Amino acid sequence: MSRARVARRIAAAAAYGGGGLGLVGVGFAGVLLTEAKLAEHTLNTLQGEPPRADGVYGRDVAEGDAVPLVLGVVGDSTAAGFGVDRGRETLGALLAGGVASVAERPVRLSVAAVNGATSEDLERQVGLILPERPDVVLVMIGANDVTRRVRVTHAVRMLGDAVRRMESAGIRVVVGTCPDLGTIEPVRPPLRWLARRASRQLAAAQTIAVVEAGGRSVSLGDLLGPEFRGRPEMFASDRYHPSARGYATAAMALLPSMCAVLDLWPGGEAEERPDAFRGEGVLPVAQAAAEAAGRGGTEVAAAAVLGAESGPRGRWAQLMHRRRRVLPDQLVAEADGDVDNGGESDGGGRGGARSGNSHAVGADSACTRE
Repeated sequence: MSRARVARRIAAAAAYGGGGLGLVGVGFAGVLLTEAKLAEHTLNTLQGEPPRADGVYGRDVAEGDAVPLVLGVVGDSTAAGFGVDRGRETLGALLAGGVASVAERPVRLSVAAVNGATSEDLERQVGLILPERPDVVLVMIGANDVTRRVRVTHAVRMLGDAVRRMESAGIRVVVGTCPDLGTIEPVRPPLRWLARRASRQLAAAQTIAVVEAGGRSVSLGDLLGPEFRGRPEMFASDRYHPSARGYATAAMALLPSMCAVLDLWPGGEAEERPDAFRGEGVLPVAQAAAEAAGRGGTEVAAAAVLGAESGPRGRWAQLMHRRRRVLPDQLVAEADGDVDNGGESDGGGRGGARSGNSHAVGADSACTRE
């Protein structure tokens, strides 16, 4: 069965209350449990909580007394920024600084993501974010659903419900889909092959659910392959969570979609038109989801063809490979340099996981706590 058909089947079962569809077959759970024991000691070396990153970014690029945009972040440890020492190195802070620079307007960051979260925790986290009245919310979820063998239809349903709830409240949503867990070095074959297949199946099904709920997705699976493979500096000391450089790479992939959903990305309508030479186009959502799962940084969003949202093979979706752009020089900060954080040390109140990293791209130079 093709990846598109598998993803469509999983998403349909999630939407209509289907039962226990597995990710990679009956033998997955037993092999996963056995092989995971070999990697467990390495993957659990980091201690503590993610550094606190909530605050206002970009006051130095704002024009006048502009009201801050509000960026919410929900999801798991990657969304929370686990693996780095300073709040400015987390994914949320990097994106807040990047959006502020493009918008020339401050961005207030509110993070509800927590270590170890699965898709089931999204309902609680969204409840915490809604009172903040965010303009856009980033969701990063899926890795723990795979490693904890959460029923895939349940995980996809919880994500779709969360996106639909936020979009109904007028909040734009961007979802970074499940990363490719087969790229993690401590994970050995055959677990690596099973983890890769499970990750990509979940990512494709997530994309379908997100698009049909009104959000847009950005695939992170393959992004963590070619650019991370053989480069230990991209990972924290546990070789599982990203380092500051790793988070910067993910931020560069997500920033164009974050800005596009806020109508901020330069280029206007011309930039929004699919370019066939870059492999972009409008496809049935299941096909777009399957292609995105195999290529990191691919955005998938709802589309229409001749005014119709659906065709013979289901919902139409636009597949984009947005150009990554280098962030302005003032948003580049050395991890061990002097960055003004409003007089408070990064990680205050939540502690910081100790890891080896070098520099963060996109950290804002004028972050203040609220």
